[in-house]
Amino acid sequence: MRRRPLFPALLVLALALAACTPAAAGDAAAGDGAPTPAGACPAASAPLASLELEADVRAVDGRSTACLPDRTIAAIDDDTAPALPVTVTDAEGRAVEITDASRILPVDISGTIAATVFALGLGDRVVGRDSSTDFAGTEDLPVVTKSGHSLNPEAILEVAPTVMLTDTTIGPKEVRQQLRDAGIAVVVISDERRIDTTGELVAEIAAALGVPGRGAALVDRLDAELAAARAEIAALTPAEPADRARMLFLYVRGSANVYYIFGADSGADSLIDAVGGVDVAAEIGWEGMKPMTAEALVAAQPDVLVMMTDGLTSVGGVDGLIERIPAIAQTPAGARGRIIDMADTAILSFGPRSAEIIRSLAGALYAPASYPPGPDEPAS
Repeated sequence: MRRRPLFPALLVLALALAACTPAAAGDAAAGDGAPTPAGACPAASAPLASLELEADVRAVDGRSTACLPDRTIAAIDDDTAPALPVTVTDAEGRAVEITDASRILPVDISGTIAATVFALGLGDRVVGRDSSTDFAGTEDLPVVTKSGHSLNPEAILEVAPTVMLTDTTIGPKEVRQQLRDAGIAVVVISDERRIDTTGELVAEIAAALGVPGRGAALVDRLDAELAAARAEIAALTPAEPADRARMLFLYVRGSANVYYIFGADSGADSLIDAVGGVDVAAEIGWEGMKPMTAEALVAAQPDVLVMMTDGLTSVGGVDGLIERIPAIAQTPAGARGRIIDMADTAILSFGPRSAEIIRSLAGALYAPASYPPGPDEPAS
């Protein structure tokens, strides 16, 4: 059965987000609440078993902010030159010939494509970025998106890419066609983002850039990192399902009155599974991404709510969330104020940071004292 792609729905939500504030589009430097500078999140680098672990993950009070160990993307040790020209069939079924990868423009809603290009060791060829790309080495690249997640054709033409890698999370599609007409090779990458599709994403991008060998090496590294992270988490996961944290992913944007539950086959469910939680949205039959209802919240009875940090700050933090959505108070998570949040640009990005993401979420779940909450102020 084909899984539902997560990010086409996020594109719709991003339109509401763009109407809220410039920072709300996922600019982690603009109030994501998570400490991201190098060395600012020591718990994320420590073995999970060495942290202060909770005896009962279902009875924890308060908020935790999961954070990554640093803002760097580690490149593979492979300098094999791109073998071009190459023709690939992209996610829209187009045959695209790439003859020159000297000037690469990777853009999507989460910064995942750019992170993958850097992890492939081709970061020195990148000429621009989207507003979600914020990791080390991209600070001085010109931003080619406007209003958060809309392609700016003038800005793109100005940086003169020879190949653009994108997906359907960012548009409009008419701009992609305009860029094709200008002679730019535009490759649309699959927008299905889950932990178990990371290898496919890397392979697509590597093939389009003429470096399949680098792609295979990166997939091997990421597989090993994920296996190690899963083993650490498995050692902490309660043996009895009844003792595992009941978790629910909420996507909110207070200024736009956007409140969604992400359920089965949304991508968020793969995060919950990876950290040893119980996906309560699946229990109540919640498929994909749909507007939240009070009845669904009460029926799900989550112990933990998982959220994007800017979403939480957009409603004024934990107290503001419960004030806006009174039904949350009727759940164990609401009664205990138990929320785990993570930077918008990280939590559903997957890609090269997948292992770090699930380790940090697991740390915030099993060792909340090691992951203190970020600021509650709404992004501005």
